[in-house]
Amino acid sequence: MHRSGLFWVMAWFVAAISAPSGQEFGPSTGSLVIAGGAVRDPAIVATFLSLAGGADAPIVVIPTAGGADDYDQSWPGLAMFVVHGATNVSVLHTTDREVANSDAFVQSIREARGVWFSGGRQWRLADAYLHTAVHREIQEVLDRGGVVGGSSAGATILGDYLVRGDTATNVTMMGDHEEGMAFVRGVAIDQHLLRRNRQFDLIEVIRERPDLLGIGLDEDTAIIVQGDTFEVIGQSYAVIYDHQRVLDSGGLFYFLAPGDTFDMSTRVSARPRDRAGPNARMTDRPWPEGP
Repeated sequence: MHRSGLFWVMAWFVAAISAPSGQEFGPSTGSLVIAGGAVRDPAIVATFLSLAGGADAPIVVIPTAGGADDYDQSWPGLAMFVVHGATNVSVLHTTDREVANSDAFVQSIREARGVWFSGGRQWRLADAYLHTAVHREIQEVLDRGGVVGGSSAGATILGDYLVRGDTATNVTMMGDHEEGMAFVRGVAIDQHLLRRNRQFDLIEVIRERPDLLGIGLDEDTAIIVQGDTFEVIGQSYAVIYDHQRVLDSGGLFYFLAPGDTFDMSTRVSARPRDRAGPNARMTDRPWPEGP
């Protein structure tokens, strides 16, 4: 049986007041690129590389969620960055927490301007890296103005609450692993949302944990998080699950299109002026009033 909502509200409050000053949810410095899987839109990778400092910036890719015993520089997943001109990309992988705590292992992260988590099962990332030197050094990447990102499982691990973290099945939303790396605090992140017909799954989590903001990401779609706000990019939708804001229709979630922005501290969405037609002021969506 899951812990009570009151306990989780208190736990989140303690985490919030001990978080780095300046931002309640997102990073105080640096950026996050959080993708819903199956990244094909070149703008997503291009944005990540730009935030890292360009094609020559040192990038570390962590494929551990994929579950293989070994990964090296011949791993095909690096092509995602190489085809976009990245010239300094390296693989980092272990399942041994002692190794993950060693100075030699984290040296490449200390030199990195960007870190990317690829897909698979997010609990593997938690088992290998949560609260290790790897975790701490990735936070340092953000603290020095770099970028951290991930796709699919690599997106979910970046949030505070780890959905689909059960080791037996990825269908269970609230399983035996519930803690993410919390680079975005107070948030649960799901992925492959519409492509895998998962749009109703986060409702369970938000009902059990009403303190959380749920963010669902469809494939080939990402959010760029800077501070407490994010912008949607890519080819599909981000979906917001907010227990504090039930829609006029009774709906429990709503959609953000590419170009839309969202403030996680006020939980208010905004739409670019060039797309702000009647939908931008629908009472069924928490958009601010337009001109």
